[in-house]
Amino acid sequence: MSAAPTRVLVCDDQLLIRTGLVTIIDAQPDMEVAGECGDGRTAVDLCAELDPDVVVMDIRMPGLDGIEATRLLAGAGVPHPVKVLVVTTFNLDEYVYEALRAGASGFLLKDAPPDRLLLGIRTVASGAALLDPDVTRQLVGKYAARIRPTDAGPAGDLPLTPRELEVLRLIADGRSNTEIAAALLISRETVKTFVSRILTKLGLRDRVQAVVYAYRHGLVT
Repeated sequence: MSAAPTRVLVCDDQLLIRTGLVTIIDAQPDMEVAGECGDGRTAVDLCAELDPDVVVMDIRMPGLDGIEATRLLAGAGVPHPVKVLVVTTFNLDEYVYEALRAGASGFLLKDAPPDRLLLGIRTVASGAALLDPDVTRQLVGKYAARIRPTDAGPAGDLPLTPRELEVLRLIADGRSNTEIAAALLISRETVKTFVSRILTKLGLRDRVQAVVYAYRHGLVT
């Protein structure tokens, strides 16, 4: 028996782009478009009605924008958060950073090729985060001062072992599991175990939140 297809809600106020996204997604045997809309408020309402697995969310939209919609769907305190994949025009757009803080599981550029979009949806649907390492360094680094509050406690106050702190710093530097394994001379499976422990101990959902957490607590600059 084959697995149920990933149900995707597409939210973009540009009809041409939305239609293209819908066409690409619906053509996949492991995906189906659960619905589509052109503003954040409708996206929130449709999620309550349709219960999609992933929302592909634009940022700049009339009315309720993608950031606020993401916060309502996946932000802190939401009892049943929805996985949100943000799409945007600029990879260093301040709005992307705000959307990640609001609870998005990752983002892609609108000019990404179709196979990258589909990989992004599958990655986010699986529970992983989608954040390009180079863009992670640029995006979070650019807004590091804003991320890190002045009252953040020292690293020694965190409930992590020295090795876990080391792994967290590498995650925040945008390193993949393979790169972390090579840097620390350990296996990828061991890295996965460390990442899982870090997320559990800190109460974080994914690597995106781990990056923000590391900057907020001054573990990286």
